Amino acid sequence: EDQVTQSPEALRLQEGESSSLNCSYTVSGLRGLFWYRQDPGKGPEFLFTLYSAGEEKEKERLKATLTKKESFLHITAPKPEDSATYLCAVQAQCSPGTCNLYQNPAAGDLK
Repeated sequence: EDQVTQSPEALRLQEGESSSLNCSYTVSGLRGLFWYRQDPGKGPEFLFTLYSAGEEKEKERLKATLTKKESFLHITAPKPEDSATYLCAVQAQCSPGTCNLYQNPAAGDLK
């Protein structure tokens, strides 16, 4: 069964104290893994797409990495404005016309 699991559910950091979020997935053929940031009362804001194991992407204090089973979102020396909900989503390989994003149970309703 295809699954996406994100951990930890909550993370409290001191300013300048680096840490990581984990997104583990079990899907039949990864087409892309997506990281989003969501501020209270707002919709998700796209951060990164990763397509293949070994890929890394960086944006300011954030760095996303991908392996064959999981992705990490590293936050280096966070600042108060980095406080937010961070979400991952996975798209799996499938037949034309039948692709779906597998919803992260922690993500709520991503409309």
